[in-house]
Amino acid sequence: MDKIELLQARKQQLLDAGKVIREEINKLIDKDSFVELSAFSFSESEFYGDKAEGEGVVTGFATINDYPYYIVAQNSQVLNGGISNANCKKIFKCLEQAEKNGTPVIYLLSSLGVRVGEGVNVLEGIAALLSKAAQLKGVVPQYLVVNGEVYGQIALLSGICDFNFFIDKKSVLATSSPLVITASAGENVPKEKIGSAQAIEKSQLATIVVKGFEDVKSKIVSLSELLSVGVVDCEDLNRSIPSLKTSVSAKNLLSVFDKGSVVELGAGYCAEVKCVLARIGGISVAAVIFDGEDGVELCACKARKLRNFAELASNYALPYITFVNTLGIKATPQAANSPVIGELAGYVGVLNTLDTAKISVVTGKAIGLGYTLFAAKSMGYDFTYAFANSKIALFDSVQGAEIELVKDKKTDMGKLAAKYADENSDPINAAKGGYIDNIIEPSFVRQYIIASLQMLIK
Repeated sequence: MDKIELLQARKQQLLDAGKVIREEINKLIDKDSFVELSAFSFSESEFYGDKAEGEGVVTGFATINDYPYYIVAQNSQVLNGGISNANCKKIFKCLEQAEKNGTPVIYLLSSLGVRVGEGVNVLEGIAALLSKAAQLKGVVPQYLVVNGEVYGQIALLSGICDFNFFIDKKSVLATSSPLVITASAGENVPKEKIGSAQAIEKSQLATIVVKGFEDVKSKIVSLSELLSVGVVDCEDLNRSIPSLKTSVSAKNLLSVFDKGSVVELGAGYCAEVKCVLARIGGISVAAVIFDGEDGVELCACKARKLRNFAELASNYALPYITFVNTLGIKATPQAANSPVIGELAGYVGVLNTLDTAKISVVTGKAIGLGYTLFAAKSMGYDFTYAFANSKIALFDSVQGAEIELVKDKKTDMGKLAAKYADENSDPINAAKGGYIDNIIEPSFVRQYIIASLQMLIK
């Protein structure tokens, strides 16, 4: 067999071994745009007695809507997508190229864990891989698709990547396999109850849940455009939002953004804190909407979501907008014995690293800590606006003030009631102190935000 025939035979061997994963890559990318890297890399598994074609992972680069990405796709058809040291080295090499070229990375993960027989070698490989991915955080966007079952240490990548996609009824992510967890629990635990998006909601790893693989592409395109193109043309700069006159709901507040531009992150957990990437007046922004009819009370879960989102905004220099309707920390024993204080302190730290425009709009209540964290000028907000019917105060009610402040019978209850009556908790009092830049009609909030962004963005 001559060299050309040998090359063709080896190519066919690789294509046969990676037929399924290459089909899925092709669903994601522009037609015929994939260029494979390190294709002929493979090692021998002493334990299985088989060759790991392509090291069980396909790497390369391609375009999606003419925008370049590096692709890392585990091939579950080769030794169950088992992780090896050579497998990690191949991925590491791809990440080095992405770092050098400033190009986003897409991971398609499907692995049942490390390959038996690798020993400490695979642990060193995983450590190097995780370290390199962590170095890329904030340098280039990293998108992870849980493309089936993902078990073992490679699952830690999901805690590093900017966006994790879970495919409904397909994706399962856990650091231990169902067999290990079942043995430990002493009962049969289905994989869906171990690592589905719903099962791990408290981990906050399922950034975006999609119905099928085909939905991943459109979401990645939308996110990439928001992160890479800061400003685009917008034709309806002066559009008002009449629906906000009657209801300051999250649904109506989402109408403030440019049509078709909103991508919500973490919709499956802590739903009262909506975190979205979108455009307003053609400008890419990160925005938080507190979605609670009578004000949102904070807990550790919501605080962590806020912290992670603010970190994303900081990493990619996105203007940060907060629509405030919150009462501060929930007053329960459970909240007191939780990481909520540490998480909120971390949020303050991240907020102060945001070297971009920060705008706050008090849409409902900004009570106590709810004002301090999300509306106070001293927290670094460039502009703070308030709806005319919003409420800004130290306490939410006269009763709340009584609980906190009444220590003895000398307290003048009449003065206390007057001070914290509803009519004295409107934004006018905060505006008198110079802390509110303007009190606005809800319908025109879009124009105010756009004008403010145009003044602030560099």
